[in-house]
Amino acid sequence: MKKAGRLYFFEPAEEELAKGDWVLVETSRGLECGKVVVAPRELLAEESPPESEPGLPLKKVYRKATAEDLIQLEENREGERRAFEICLDKIVEHNLPMKLINVEFTFDVNKMIFFFTADGRVDFRDLVRDLASIFHTRIELRQVGVRDEAKLLGGMGGCGRPLCCASFLGEFIPVSIRMAKDQNLSLNPTKISGVCGRLMCCLKYENDLYCENCPQRSVIFKPKLGSRVVVADGEGKVVAVSHSRRNATIILDNNKTVVTGWEDILPVNAEDFESVEESAQIEEPKPVEEPKPERPERPERRERPRKTEPVNRRYKRNEQTERPQRFRGDKPRRQYNREPKK
Repeated sequence: MKKAGRLYFFEPAEEELAKGDWVLVETSRGLECGKVVVAPRELLAEESPPESEPGLPLKKVYRKATAEDLIQLEENREGERRAFEICLDKIVEHNLPMKLINVEFTFDVNKMIFFFTADGRVDFRDLVRDLASIFHTRIELRQVGVRDEAKLLGGMGGCGRPLCCASFLGEFIPVSIRMAKDQNLSLNPTKISGVCGRLMCCLKYENDLYCENCPQRSVIFKPKLGSRVVVADGEGKVVAVSHSRRNATIILDNNKTVVTGWEDILPVNAEDFESVEESAQIEEPKPVEEPKPERPERPERRERPRKTEPVNRRYKRNEQTERPQRFRGDKPRRQYNREPKK
């Protein structure tokens, strides 16, 4: 169980559960042990039943955890720490460009999940074989991003408090640099970015109060080629603009190339941008057009009888008329001047 993990809903069935109880549930990863954080309640008639996991119907609780199950859970935690050290040694042995973040066991240890970060794709097939030969169970290596890394590792933010993603945020919320602009904050990436290097999640908390009547909600700006802009990763120059995808390719001052949507780009000079109305903007009601009167149906066109007799209109005579035959010797041949040129 994670401190700031996602909430999953299950049907208690015949089990009498209360907030704080430990239960065993069946998930897509296998048998897991979790803690009840919301007491069971009955759904109203107008409420739709929740899902155990996205796209899956509501599942039932397997059973209530016993004292032996809690002991097994502690043993799994100790096994995760040992597996972490073994995997680190194997990564160094195979010289793989990856950083191990965390290891998780399912409750019945039918699967072991190793979380890691890397700059690109990593060929870890040999590593999986070595780990499977050591632990004799299913091995899964999952690559995560920098925000998930901060959530798994935890830490302290610039405000002096524990990271929001590791404390209470179950899922990441979308954050854009437009939020910092609307709140009149500094656009310096080092001041509005968290320890993960992305924009701080807390920019979303008060954004609705600042932008309740903000006109920039319905209007965005399209950058021009060659203009100087500011994005979450820093300041740079626009080198390409995609009108179909509504994004722009930007080369930052540190020679890094990023692709960002129009709504997440701010201009250094206001005249370098063109305002573009979003399709979500409320349109003025159009006048109702009166239906046009239907045209009367045309009568069926009568077909004219075709002439069956073949007639040559050019000569106005029947093609069957015999023509005089000409022989090659009847026509004089053309004389050519074969005198040599002077």
